[in-house]
Amino acid sequence: MELFAEQALLPDGWHRNVRIAVSPDGYFESIVPDAGISADAERKTIVVPSQLSLHSHAFQRGMAGLAESRQNPADTFWTWRRLMYQLAHRISPEQMQDIASHLYMEMLTAGYTQVAEFHYLHHAPGGATYGQVAEMSLRVGEAAQAVGIGLTLLPTLYERGGFDGRPLQEAQERFATTPELIGRIVSETRSAWAETSLLSVGLGLHSLRAVDLKTASDLLSAQTGPVHIHVAEQQKEVEECVASVGARPVEYLLSQADVDERWCLVHATHLSASEVAGMVRSGVVAGLCPITEANLGDGLFPLAPYVNDGGRFGIGSDSNVLISPWEELRTLEYGQRLFTQMRCAALPAETLGSTGGWLYRQALDGGRRACGLESWGLVAGARADLCVLDEDLLPLPYLQDDAVLDAAIFGARQPPVKDVLCGGQWRVRDGRHLNHDAVTAAFRRTVRTLLDL
Repeated sequence: MELFAEQALLPDGWHRNVRIAVSPDGYFESIVPDAGISADAERKTIVVPSQLSLHSHAFQRGMAGLAESRQNPADTFWTWRRLMYQLAHRISPEQMQDIASHLYMEMLTAGYTQVAEFHYLHHAPGGATYGQVAEMSLRVGEAAQAVGIGLTLLPTLYERGGFDGRPLQEAQERFATTPELIGRIVSETRSAWAETSLLSVGLGLHSLRAVDLKTASDLLSAQTGPVHIHVAEQQKEVEECVASVGARPVEYLLSQADVDERWCLVHATHLSASEVAGMVRSGVVAGLCPITEANLGDGLFPLAPYVNDGGRFGIGSDSNVLISPWEELRTLEYGQRLFTQMRCAALPAETLGSTGGWLYRQALDGGRRACGLESWGLVAGARADLCVLDEDLLPLPYLQDDAVLDAAIFGARQPPVKDVLCGGQWRVRDGRHLNHDAVTAAFRRTVRTLLDL
């Protein structure tokens, strides 16, 4: 396959007249700027690297918009969590696959071609183990394959109900695992996907309140690939951690585990200055989920001191209440503007230029690292993933270079995505997934059953 882009974002910046050759096995063979167009090339106007969602809970797409009714005068994350548990308690493996397939189709249509699935829904209702312990994980993989998105599965350890070691609640029984069981799930999924280039496996630790780092140490030592953990998302979590171990969550994590560049600290919202510095030194990726964090009222990540010191971050769709990498980046920037009462607030101090361009590039780099990928973007040898933008969905015509990304993030009413290539195959054409109707019909049947509609 050969494409010709009138303008394309390459690792060293924007280029004109870019010839893109894709190998039969789904990788970029060559990327040549300032080239002529061949007779067989498919011509595109604006091509950019596709984005990565570094944190997703696929099943939660089945409750999108249903948790916006106040349940009590002090409605918080913790009341939302009870509603989420009610949904998690009911989903069958087949329904999990239908919901994940539809979500991943939506992600592709919005401009994502890779997702890290933080997966802790392992058991049958009541906590019984499936005959195949990796049943739910394999269903997620089947969903990703069916629609053609890259997946980094993170089978997630969930041991206890709090820092004090209390047992899990009845509503959490489907999440209950041991390090040994997670090791089996990781092994089974890796074996099943050994020949599949779009699917890979890392490891998740649900949170410090749900995981004992001492019992998880052997699991961490035995596993390769990325490691993700929820940390310091809520003030209540910080307070309980201090009361239990005498240290703040990120402070405690950095002191007790060998945290390095393969780690992604998801949310990390409530940090001290020393914790910010510690994250930067360790080389972790901060997994920021601005839409979900705003939806749940979590708070704002201390972005300015973090990026000023060289900290890395990526974006995640998390609860999947709204699917758009463009909206994630816009929400991230606007939250910082409201806090600082300044414009272009995400840029490091003294940095000039495009806010949208900088945000987009940072999210690409952080997302790649958090998903455990060696290379990403329009570069020879990388998996052949890209987005073709739709000029008609941008607010202004004839835009060039980073003005395209500024307009796409801050001025477009919807994801301005026309075509999406993943693994060398077109998954989205003219804004529509190639298997849209069948995937949507299955999703609607599942939701109708789950919600008793």
